[in-house]
Formats: sequence, structure tokens, C-alpha cells
Amino acid sequence: MGPLTTIGLPVALGIIMFGLGLSLRPADFARVAKNPKAVIVALACQLILLPAICLGLVVLFGLPPILAVGMMLLAASPGGTTANLYSHLFRGDVALNISLTAVNSVIAVFTLPFITNFAIGLFMPGESGLGLEFSKTVEVFVIVLGPVILGMLVRWWKPKFADAMNRPVRIASMIILAIVIVGAIVANREILLANIGALAGITSLFCALSLTIGFLVPRLFRVERKQAVASAFEIGIHNGTLAIVIAQTVLGSVELSLPAAVYSVLMFFIALLFGFVVARRGPKEPDAAKPAAAETSAA
Repeated sequence: MGPLTTIGLPVALGIIMFGLGLSLRPADFARVAKNPKAVIVALACQLILLPAICLGLVVLFGLPPILAVGMMLLAASPGGTTANLYSHLFRGDVALNISLTAVNSVIAVFTLPFITNFAIGLFMPGESGLGLEFSKTVEVFVIVLGPVILGMLVRWWKPKFADAMNRPVRIASMIILAIVIVGAIVANREILLANIGALAGITSLFCALSLTIGFLVPRLFRVERKQAVASAFEIGIHNGTLAIVIAQTVLGSVELSLPAAVYSVLMFFIALLFGFVVARRGPKEPDAAKPAAAETSAA
């Protein structure tokens, strides 16, 4: 692994998470109490249903152990900040997205090491020293929450500065991330090309299933459509960058990061297609209420 990966990736992730912190207020966490059903259903899908589905896909596709663990690491990663953008584009509840990302990032500090260690024990039981022990779990905590807390402190201290920096930080993080990912792909192109055939199908299917489950399960629990759209993107768009950073810098394995790398490329197109399908096929709930209102006034 070259310095572009070992230094660039953590820096890119740090800027992304710092940007998330700049957009967060304590009210974003308090908002969870106002939408408990939407949040609980989404988190249950994210933390329980998706890892179980991913485990089934890994077995179904017969992935090699190292790639199987990489898929489970991806499944354990929280929603990415890109979910907020997609939710905004397709009229989801962006405030719910922000709340879910905030809460999920905190919970992932505990669930991500648990799920990853479970996968290592299941698929690579003889591999010593690969798991996320306490010291490495602390490292995950610092990687995930450190920049977020710093960003929130900046917003509390200098709210106008935080508002002004929000967009530039997002743009900078995307540019740095694109450069780092391209560099990492070039540096590891042989190993990536050797495994992309095995990973393209399972990562695409996992992304599509995540988006679909994230939308349909909340709707089954009568969560309103706007919140279900937000939930779909929050659950369907995992923080692949986080999975790559943990795989390469914390666990020291390029192979472990391959599922997240392939997923991170394909996810953008699958999520876009999903958004158009949901936008076209979905009923507009506020409009449906207009005839009823008209009948009431006529009576």
C-alpha cells in the first residue's frame, strides 16, 4: 500500500466526516424522538436485516473467505453522506437522513467491530491478529466520530463559518476521495481485475436489495412515503469509504477492501436508477388528500 492509500484515504474520510459534523446540530439527535417509528424501523433494517441478508448472499455466491469478510464489513458500515444528496434529489425527508446518519455513525462504533469479528470467526477462524480488538476498536471510534465531533464543535463555536464552509468542505472531500480511489485502483489494478467478476454481481444485488428493503419495510410499518425514501437511501448507500479505510489502514488488508471498492463505484448508478423508479411509480400522498378535502368543504 502506497502513501496515497495509507495517508490519502484516512484524510479523505476525515474531511467527509468533518463535513458531516459541520452540518449537524444537537437538534438532529433530538429529532429522533419526534420520529421514533421511522428511526427504529430504519435502524433495525440497517443493523439486523442487512447483515443477515449479506451473510446469505455471501454463502449463495460462494465468495472466498477474505472477500466474504469484506462484504460483511461493508454491510456493517453505516449510511454514507451521499444518501443525503440522493434523498434531496428524490424528495425524501433529508432531516431524517441527517438524524439517521448521526445516530448510525455512533452505533456503528460498536456494531461494526462486532459484525466484522463475527465474520472473521465464521469465515477465517484460523486467522489470528486480523480481528478488531479493543485497541483497533478505539481506532475505529477515532476515525468515525473524531472528525464528526470536531465539526460539531466548530458549528457550535462559529456557526456562520460552519455554514460558509459546508459546501467547500463537501466539494474538497469529493475531489480528494476521487483522486485517492483512482490512485488506489491503479495501484491495485491487478488484484481488483482478478476479483471484479466475483464481486460485481453480489455488490450490485446487495445494493439493490438494501435500497428496496430500506423503502418497503418502513412502508409496511406505515411510515410516510417521504421518510421511507430517506430510509431507502440511508440504508442502501453504505459508507464504502469507511469500510475501505478500516480494511486497509486498521486491518492492513487490500483484499478486504475490494468489495467496498467495487460497491462504491456501482452504487452511484444503482441508487440513481432506484430513485427514478421510486419517483415515477410512487403515489403523491399530499395530492391524494386534496379530493377528500374538497368533498369535506362541499359537504
